[in-house]
Amino acid sequence: MNFDLEYIEQLVKMVSDSELSELTLEEGENAIVVRKEKTVVQAQTIMPQAVAAAPAAAPVAAAAAAEEKKEDAPKGKPITSPMVGTFYLASSPGAKPFVEVGSTVSTGQVVCIIEAMKLMNEIESEVSGKVTQICVKDGEAVEYGQVLMYVE
Repeated sequence: MNFDLEYIEQLVKMVSDSELSELTLEEGENAIVVRKEKTVVQAQTIMPQAVAAAPAAAPVAAAAAAEEKKEDAPKGKPITSPMVGTFYLASSPGAKPFVEVGSTVSTGQVVCIIEAMKLMNEIESEVSGKVTQICVKDGEAVEYGQVLMYVE
């Protein structure tokens, strides 16, 4: 089975563009599992029902949601996940985190680790600045392209 990054990205795109919620490929002891987060799918199905249930309040609710997004809009440039895996802020469970909110980072500095298929992949910052928000909890599963943190 071919495990190169391009092949895995194609699998992720195929699952995200389809009705599938999970895709598993196995060959011997090797396996690739691509899974959509249920919370994302539920959010997409819940929103139209809420708007349909209260059509008179929809314009007000939409305006309020847009205002909240402006206020809660993350500051800075996003650092995104280059792969599907498990997000870690530190090199080991008891170790000091690579970065915290307020930390200053420079281009090329390791900001986290993503474990994919039992390999630890160091993720480096593509920008210099201050970490304004960390969007993922330690030990949480991440998807390709998911925002991990913002650097301003």
